[in-house]
Amino acid sequence: MNCCFLLRVDLPPVGPDDLPLSLLEMGCSGRLELITHPLPKNRPLPPHSTLPHGLPPTCLDLKTEVEKRFLRDPAWLPVHGVDDAFHKISKRNKEVDSLLHCSLSPLHSGLSVVRDPTTGMLLDFTEVLLEDTGLSAKNSLSLQRQPGPPSESLRGSNTNYPFLPGSQSFVSVWEIKRNRDSLFLDLDLLTVPPGLKAGMEFSDKGLISVLLSACITCHHPSLGCDSGNSPSQPSANTVSLTEQKKKPQQEDKGDNKKWAVPVDITSPCDDFYKRIPDPAFKYPFELDVFQKQAILRLEAHDSVFVAAHTSAGKTVVAEYAIALSQKHMTRTIYTSPIKALSNQKFRDFKATFGDVGLLTGDVQLSPEASCLIMTTEILRSMLYNGSEVIRDLEWVIFDEVHYINDAERGVVWEEVLIMLPEHVSIILLSATVPNAVEFSEWIGRIKKWPIYVISTIKRPVPLEHYLYTGNSTKTQKELFLLLDPSGNFLTKGYYAAVEAKKERTSKHAQSFGTKNVSQHNTTASQDRAVWQTLLSYLSQRQQTPVVAFTFSRTRCDENARSLTSLDLTSSIEKSEIHSFLQKSLTRLRGGDRQLPQILLMRDLLKRGIGVHHSGILPILKEIIEMLFSRGLVKVLFATETFAMGVNMPARTVVFDSIRKHDGTGFRNLLPGEYIQMAGRAGRRGLDATGTVIILCKAGVHDMGDLHAMMLGKPTVLHSQFRLTYTMILNLLRVEALRVTDMMRRSFSENHRDTQAHEKRISELRNTLSSLPPLDTEGQLSDLLSYYHTITELRITTETLQRAVLESMNGLKSLSVGRVVIVNNGQHHNALGVILQVSNDAVNRTFTALIICETGNEEAAGDDLSNKAFHPIYSTTLFIPEGPCSHTVQKLKLQDISAITTKTLKVIPERIIDNYNKRQQPRFRLDPPGQAISTATQELLRLAEANPNGITTLDPVNDLHLKGVDVVEGVMRHRVLQDCLKDFHCIHSPTFTEQFAHVQERMSVQEELDKLLFLVSDQSLTLLPEYHQRIKVLEALQYVDSTGAVQLKGRVACQISSHELLLTELLFENTLSPLAPEESAALLSCLVFTQNTQIDPHITNTLQEGINQVLSVAQRIGELQMDCGIAQTAEDFVAQFKFGLTEVVYCWARGMPFAEIAQLTDVQEGTIVRCIQRLDEVLKEVRQAARIVGDSVLGSKMERASLAIRRDIVFTASLYTH
Repeated sequence: MNCCFLLRVDLPPVGPDDLPLSLLEMGCSGRLELITHPLPKNRPLPPHSTLPHGLPPTCLDLKTEVEKRFLRDPAWLPVHGVDDAFHKISKRNKEVDSLLHCSLSPLHSGLSVVRDPTTGMLLDFTEVLLEDTGLSAKNSLSLQRQPGPPSESLRGSNTNYPFLPGSQSFVSVWEIKRNRDSLFLDLDLLTVPPGLKAGMEFSDKGLISVLLSACITCHHPSLGCDSGNSPSQPSANTVSLTEQKKKPQQEDKGDNKKWAVPVDITSPCDDFYKRIPDPAFKYPFELDVFQKQAILRLEAHDSVFVAAHTSAGKTVVAEYAIALSQKHMTRTIYTSPIKALSNQKFRDFKATFGDVGLLTGDVQLSPEASCLIMTTEILRSMLYNGSEVIRDLEWVIFDEVHYINDAERGVVWEEVLIMLPEHVSIILLSATVPNAVEFSEWIGRIKKWPIYVISTIKRPVPLEHYLYTGNSTKTQKELFLLLDPSGNFLTKGYYAAVEAKKERTSKHAQSFGTKNVSQHNTTASQDRAVWQTLLSYLSQRQQTPVVAFTFSRTRCDENARSLTSLDLTSSIEKSEIHSFLQKSLTRLRGGDRQLPQILLMRDLLKRGIGVHHSGILPILKEIIEMLFSRGLVKVLFATETFAMGVNMPARTVVFDSIRKHDGTGFRNLLPGEYIQMAGRAGRRGLDATGTVIILCKAGVHDMGDLHAMMLGKPTVLHSQFRLTYTMILNLLRVEALRVTDMMRRSFSENHRDTQAHEKRISELRNTLSSLPPLDTEGQLSDLLSYYHTITELRITTETLQRAVLESMNGLKSLSVGRVVIVNNGQHHNALGVILQVSNDAVNRTFTALIICETGNEEAAGDDLSNKAFHPIYSTTLFIPEGPCSHTVQKLKLQDISAITTKTLKVIPERIIDNYNKRQQPRFRLDPPGQAISTATQELLRLAEANPNGITTLDPVNDLHLKGVDVVEGVMRHRVLQDCLKDFHCIHSPTFTEQFAHVQERMSVQEELDKLLFLVSDQSLTLLPEYHQRIKVLEALQYVDSTGAVQLKGRVACQISSHELLLTELLFENTLSPLAPEESAALLSCLVFTQNTQIDPHITNTLQEGINQVLSVAQRIGELQMDCGIAQTAEDFVAQFKFGLTEVVYCWARGMPFAEIAQLTDVQEGTIVRCIQRLDEVLKEVRQAARIVGDSVLGSKMERASLAIRRDIVFTASLYTH
């Protein structure tokens, strides 16, 4: 290092006249500066420097420093008396045992016991090599991998691999060894590794075989030599569940195997108790046949699909599976579509089995239990994240499977069914659906095991359906039976209801004049009169409890509030209701107990009236459900959600209307919806029949609508499979799983019979290899080109012909008397004249008189419709060699190859009548009539006058078809016709024979190409959208160009909905400047979906945050449109609603619930549900922030979560405590 040394100069002492100056040395640069510095008296001038303590230390040589300090310093390490120095170094306690604590390396071999086969005596131990010892959740999908840390055992981790989905193709080392010469040779091998510019050429098959041998020998030395040592096999006494499942596959390897097996439930199951002498669960009642058959399949560890009406007893099957898993010491997962149903099932199963846990977004109870109840979304997350629970899983029970039709959430069911590993059996419980077998066939095919379909249409309690027209005490008994318990539709009852309604309307009109009353709308007072009359009447007949389905939350509330004078409970029941309410509401804070909704409901409940819809507070809904199940709520006004899964039957079900709003418009109820709700009527063991009543308030509903709704087929199960960014990213992060595999296995691709296609492909390949080689020498060298040209000409001609015949001008020209050229299996370029045109617009036919050879009058069966493929294209018209004959035939559009410019004057009726008469045996030899002879001679004269072709109507010039396709087609047709003149192969003497060979080979090849396309990924319906979404992810840097998931992609995997927007907000630090309560308020736009009429009052910071969210959403929406996704940017932005921002902001700041409810027109129940869902979003953001490394944001989200988790919003469910 170069240093600058200052020359020291001696100065005289400071005098009184000297200025107080001083020198300041600037670092070590050698520069000096003068500074004023007042000096104390009689003190020398002190040196000043910017480095008072010298130069800073340079980069030290650690080795030199250590040597200098510890080896050359005699004070530290003296030459004599080294013991003291040694003790100075080792000032610690000796722990020899610590040397023994080290992480265990996996064992690569184990011991196998050799026993005497007859006595079982232990003879010896042999060492066997173990496979898969280095596998973990971070690198393998195998069930043999090591378990992860206990903290990840329940929910898994987004860095874990999922377990291998059932029936996913997986090549083992043993298969590689067995098929080493043929494996991979037919596939497109990757020749250049990702990220490298150069690669390896695998055209030499011998090289591949050598490489495979090397790989096998390297990883498994025991497989490298053919010494005859077979690989270690599992012991005979260990049979896994997977092997049990493979047995039916091995037994039936038929090509036409049906995976869905319908089970006969018509005959009684007499030997049930012989076959199951020791059942896992004993019921106090005799089981129905369908329940016994299902239990027999469960005992055999088979998967079942049980379709039965509401209250038929499907839960028995689920209970038996839970009992069976407890007996086997395995685990069962019970999934439900809605959280409320999960809570109810938890209470029911907990009372029955004890060892039951619950997992929902905000609650986790007994996660170690043998039976876990959860929503389907949580199970999907566990499957993607490789939860350890999946290892011990024996059954997954899907309740309310018909929910797969839900447009928003149906895809979750399909994902879970596809992702479940092979050892897990499936139980599907559903309402009656028409395509249960088709749905089960799909599951069986993707899982490669049979699904037993057990379907019953029998109702335990038959239903009677009535129309009700009463609206006063005088007319309260106007109840008309429309559908009896046997399913007979009684028109007599319908017309009686119409008469009753008409009579009253006419009397009213006589007194007060007619009014234009809408068919579907009535006033509030009319509604009140109808309900008051009906409920009083039902109460007198002891037909309570009643569920009144009303398809509007507002109408539910209004109907309940309007019944002020109705009291349906006794004093004892009032007391019971009062005490239950008091006990249930004790868990609420004092202020929350006085909420207007609670006070109103308390008054209604005491009179036996309840309301149940999504706007009711969750704790109130639970109170109402429990009181209803105890028979204390006599009338329950409910929306459709009450019919979903909850086993709470009533004596009577009433429909306020048969029309509902489905989000887009009003429509009649579908048969499936009606059956689901009507099925709540009739309590098993209590009622002989259930009563269903449809109110006719404004008028009697149309008979056709009623018939279709009551007796129509329920809605079939439809696939709602769609691609989501979360699904794509979760699958892309695991190399062994492909998104295209998920698409191929979805129910939407169920029509793809890949197995049959692959069998046919194999047959076609064999056929192709057995065909004789083509002769393409000499004159025949251009034979293949000729084939392709004439094929294209034929296709172009057919396309033009179709365009002409489908056009208005083309059809006009095909009138009676028009001369046409006919080409089909019987005729080639024969002239015909049209006699008659059918009126059928779909399958239009033309009756025509056609000239032909004598003896060729009758069509040869099906050949008439098959157009012959003539090897030589020719416009030469047919001229009979002998006497000209004729035939009258019905032609299809495709039989007419051209329309000529000529017309003939014909008498169609005479020609057709004369021809038909001569088809009868006794008139067969009669000469043709004058009209036929004239027409035939005219056609023959035209053919002889134009032997090389007759002028036809030009599609563009004559028929004025100006479409681009038609114009291009005409031009292409002329070019191809000119090309045909230049081919030499047509002059070869063997042309016809060789052309037939080419045609045969090419037809096989075309069919093969078509099937290869159908089994390839290119034919997947959603493939274009997949590529579009990948473009979006690449543009936003969630994945790179090779498909590898980047940091943003890993963050998005943590987020269940609106993953792109939330991840972008996270990476743009939108939430950083906001306070915790402002962050919660801003994120409420992700969970709130309703429109509000009240504009929220919010802080400036929050408004800036909202603007930023809208800006990011607009950018993502525009990017999606640019990449080809159909959703517009406006629609994408519109799904984020900010109507609850003020409510959430005030709630997070501690405002009481009664006050925040006044800030908005949104109902209390909806507010609670949104804040609960918001808490789940905050948890996801917290996890995402930890992945990014933003601990500040993570702690902020935690504080926001704590701020909103309080009081009535997060009161524990009555079902779980």
